[in-house]
Amino acid sequence: MGTCCSKEATGTIISANGNPITVKDSSIPIPVKDSANPVKDIAKPSENAQILETQQQPEQVEVEVVKRSPFFPFNSPTPAHYLLTKNSPPAGSPAMTQKRIFKRTPSPAKHIRSALARRQGKPNKEAAEGGNKEGATGGGSGRLGLDKSFGYKKGFGNEYEMGEEIGKGHFGYTCKAKCKKGELKGQEVAVKVIPKAQMTTAIAIEDARREVKILRALTGHNNLVKLYDAFEDHENVYIVMELCEGGELLDRILSRGGKYTEDDAKAVLIQILNFVSFCHLQGVVHRDLKPENFLFTSKEENSQLKAIDFGLSDFVMPDERLNDIVGSAYYVAPEVLHRSYSTEADVWSIGIIAYILLCGSRPFWARTESGIFRAVLKADPCFDEPPWPSLSSEAKDFVKRLLNKDPRKRMTAAQALSHPWIKNNNDEKVPLDILIVKLMKAYMHSSALRKAALQAVAKTLTVEELFYLKEQFTLLEPTESGTISLDNIKAALTIYATDAMKESRVLEFLASLNGLQNRRMDFEEFCAAALSVHQLESRDRWEQHARCAYELFEKNGNRAIVVEELASELGVGPSVPVHAVLHDWIRHTDGKLSFLGFVKLLRGSSSRSLAKAR
Repeated sequence: MGTCCSKEATGTIISANGNPITVKDSSIPIPVKDSANPVKDIAKPSENAQILETQQQPEQVEVEVVKRSPFFPFNSPTPAHYLLTKNSPPAGSPAMTQKRIFKRTPSPAKHIRSALARRQGKPNKEAAEGGNKEGATGGGSGRLGLDKSFGYKKGFGNEYEMGEEIGKGHFGYTCKAKCKKGELKGQEVAVKVIPKAQMTTAIAIEDARREVKILRALTGHNNLVKLYDAFEDHENVYIVMELCEGGELLDRILSRGGKYTEDDAKAVLIQILNFVSFCHLQGVVHRDLKPENFLFTSKEENSQLKAIDFGLSDFVMPDERLNDIVGSAYYVAPEVLHRSYSTEADVWSIGIIAYILLCGSRPFWARTESGIFRAVLKADPCFDEPPWPSLSSEAKDFVKRLLNKDPRKRMTAAQALSHPWIKNNNDEKVPLDILIVKLMKAYMHSSALRKAALQAVAKTLTVEELFYLKEQFTLLEPTESGTISLDNIKAALTIYATDAMKESRVLEFLASLNGLQNRRMDFEEFCAAALSVHQLESRDRWEQHARCAYELFEKNGNRAIVVEELASELGVGPSVPVHAVLHDWIRHTDGKLSFLGFVKLLRGSSSRSLAKAR
């Protein structure tokens, strides 16, 4: 939350439901901020509005207006504004290629509305059905039987004097307050007030409880707002935090006219990535990263950035997938809409922020929330219109690799910090990446044939990829002989562990690496174990990369293999017709693995994926 100030403007705002709303002074663009809860964008479509002029204007002025984003007063590369003017480009022209996202298809927003209704206990049909199911277990939307006692301290008014309201969100509001006694006596703080009357479901109560738990568990990071204390009384929960008077990142973007230089954008993104990589290592996914949820500590240009608002955050194990739909419309990742996601969803949101910082507009836009979600699912960000041609190729590559729709191919926050565009201006070390542990688990459970294939790929890695892996290997503190074992991984995670890691059970995940218990791994094998084939596939030169690796595999690891043996190594069940599915994996001339089989083996094809291929 942060101070929300807006100037009056004149014109007609056409809301998503078609109702006109008259405002004053059309000469001033109206930026509309996303709500603290993503679903609020859906519940109140009038906030997602298209700004049009009511009075007749010269053609030159009209063009200027329609080229502005309805949510940011910046030029937008999206073709959507052509839908609102008679100056539409010819059908089939490049500017209109994304119009397909406005086809009349089932709304992706429907289940998001249902999710909000269940959280708030609203009496619509879908919420009632969900509430009845939950009510059987003592939760749900029923108001009876809800325990709204949090166990926090009493007597907030005895210790703090409440001041003016400085921000408002979906589940509460934030005020300034002054401490009356104790270590903070005389100091101004920010207090997030969450009314208990709004906690009409067990989910809402748990959201408030978890927000404090996560803030306490992550305490100490430089880019996290400090939590001082938590209070409660019969009416409210009070979360006392440090006061950040520099305003929201969104306000800073607007004050700059919408665009940051590459160097200034890096300074912001490095802080965000450092914090998010720390969260992900602890097993915490924020789920609502956006410029409104980052505050500057002061008005100084280079003041520190702090992450706020963990009301939608959650704990997640490294191999766990979440399915509840939360996030903000413009920043929500495609996999969230598909109801299967993890920490990668946060990285997508950072990609949206990076895109906005560099060009001043959102990469996915539509007049309605349903249109936004269709754009997120189907459209590609535009990198052809100004200012992208004038930006560095490294900056474009950085954003593209964050906005990959396949979460398996998307960079992690730690990898993003090792990207050449960031690395060149960043002296800080790359943090430990939990992805390394997940990939090592998959490697340890792989067949000997797949391990040999991965080792061949590892020998073809670029300098950039080796830099990231070398940094990760160093963080595991190898022995003097240059090897690591399971003990090294445990020790490294323990060094960086907070109470959040206990809640997310990250350390329990290490049990899956028992294969490393009695053996050691050198850097060469570590590269094979910790590389991501899916990320390599997203590169332009992947096929050349794979061909080179296959040649090495032919010399060192390839051997004659029968279909039944390959099926056994892949764990193919008896219900799958192995000869029909795996015959093209093997060369008929000598019985060795073909190039196609080599690539599929690298991907770790499972019996489920093979069954789908039937």
